[in-house]
Amino acid sequence: MMSTGAYYIPNKATWPIIATAGLLTSLAGFANYLNGNAAGYTFMLLGLAIFIVMLAGWFTLQANESESGMYSHQVGISYRMGMMWFIFSEIMFFAVFFGTLWYTRNLSADWLSGIGDGPGRSSNMLWPSFASVWPSNGPGNIGGEFEPMGAFGLPLLNTLILLTSGVTCTWAHHGLLAKNRSQLIKGLGATVCLGFLFVGFQALEYHEAYYDMGLTLGSGIYGSTFFMLTGFHGAHVCIGAIMLTVVLFRSSKGHFTPENHFVFEAAAWYWHFVDVVWLGLFIFVYLL
Repeated sequence: MMSTGAYYIPNKATWPIIATAGLLTSLAGFANYLNGNAAGYTFMLLGLAIFIVMLAGWFTLQANESESGMYSHQVGISYRMGMMWFIFSEIMFFAVFFGTLWYTRNLSADWLSGIGDGPGRSSNMLWPSFASVWPSNGPGNIGGEFEPMGAFGLPLLNTLILLTSGVTCTWAHHGLLAKNRSQLIKGLGATVCLGFLFVGFQALEYHEAYYDMGLTLGSGIYGSTFFMLTGFHGAHVCIGAIMLTVVLFRSSKGHFTPENHFVFEAAAWYWHFVDVVWLGLFIFVYLL
């Protein structure tokens, strides 16, 4: 720790380098595993283990620095700006996928079938027999027969679960501001449980899609966009639930005060972002 007057500069962190090594090892292993290389599975698990160790080390370092009073007001502002830009990048990330869904359903499908294209130049040249329907197993019916995922049942239940988790997260925040440690811990515990319950139900939904409905990543453009959007969102729910689990653990240790609790705020911002994205998914992927 270095001192500059009344302020402190946090120690340099080597954990981001370790995180990069873990992620690259895991992704390379996963790619090799998909291509039939048995060693890829080992490297994938090794990368995940490195990444988990990194999370524990980095979170511990940040907690120690925060609780020891190292962070000045300026450092707090930089953290908030960093989290805001991070969530903005996540918004753009999902905007691309929602844009892909909109383009596919409202533009490319119609153009390929000759709708809105004058005498049908696109359909005659590219796909004379193409019909604009959604859900589509195209191109060329390559996706085979499948049953589209309905909005009711597990998707509706997951919507209620995620919306409830947003309420419990806000309730926990109010408990923190009111110096009610019991309310804080109960609210966080409920939020974490609901988050992982959501992931469990989504895994059940995927199992049903693959083995009972014939809906897979290979089910044409509908299957690929469905799993791309819901899969990435499920990954973000996992990340958010892990973040809140760390906050819950620190809260049980007596960390955070009404004046110093940005880690909680950052996790809550992220969780509410996940809630909003799911509402968009439920409407545009399941309902429409």
